[in-house]
Amino acid sequence: MLSTRENAEFFPGFLLDDAIRPTSDLTEALSNADLVVFALPTRAFRSVLEQAGPALPSGVPLVSATKGIENDTLLLMTEVMSEVLGERPAATAAALSGPSFAREVGLGMPTNVVVAAKHLEVAQQVQRRFSTERFRVYTSDDLLGVQLGGALKNVIAIAAGVCDALGFGHNSRAALITRGIAEMTRLAVRRGANPLTLSGLAGVGDLVLTCTGELSRNRTVGYELGRGASLPSILEGLGHVAEGVPTTRSAYDLARHLGVDMPITVEVFKVLFEDKAPLDALRDLVGRPLRGELD
Repeated sequence: MLSTRENAEFFPGFLLDDAIRPTSDLTEALSNADLVVFALPTRAFRSVLEQAGPALPSGVPLVSATKGIENDTLLLMTEVMSEVLGERPAATAAALSGPSFAREVGLGMPTNVVVAAKHLEVAQQVQRRFSTERFRVYTSDDLLGVQLGGALKNVIAIAAGVCDALGFGHNSRAALITRGIAEMTRLAVRRGANPLTLSGLAGVGDLVLTCTGELSRNRTVGYELGRGASLPSILEGLGHVAEGVPTTRSAYDLARHLGVDMPITVEVFKVLFEDKAPLDALRDLVGRPLRGELD
């Protein structure tokens, strides 16, 4: 990348700005930084944070752009920050999320996202640094809701891909998205989030994008599952991280731990990890006992 000015493996066709200097040295990367962004797969977040900890500048915003829930601990990324770094650095933790395919951002297409932080001044500092005439950033104080929305929507997107592969129509997709946001909200509220956050960019916005956009890796996983491909072969051919796969396990475990009803997540879990046939999962989902919409 230093010589070609391009991330040919993950983001081909987009030249890096001259002000960007790629490095594999964490100490060099963090030296004199006044804002740090962690854009990592969930599975790597803790280990990289542990390595970066000694070199992290004091008092600067630490922004997570990772959309996931850590397996085993069931912690969100800013909670991992608190566990690894302690409360003082975590006071500057923030989460950036929302409907934002990287390719479209790179092409300069108008995009809206949200940044959440415990302290408004931290969110506003990140907002100012990221905002451009094509990239609009809103602020929030709901760290839990913004992160849970960004993580859980990937699970629903896998189900959306399955529906598309099976030839179901717009009615089915609309129902899936609507019932998906309902169970995402139930879990988020149980964890202490503001339900309105799930109606915003990090919830409905990101969910609609990921369930309908052809650039969605998680929807692609579901689509290939619906066509009969095996999960290992799908992930091998994808070439990129599909966070919805590990997040499904975390969401399934968290829902059971908290006693939250998440039927779509349960069926996606069974398809991914118990070899349940996608069509059987959808039949069982539709065949659940009748109930009130808001029950």
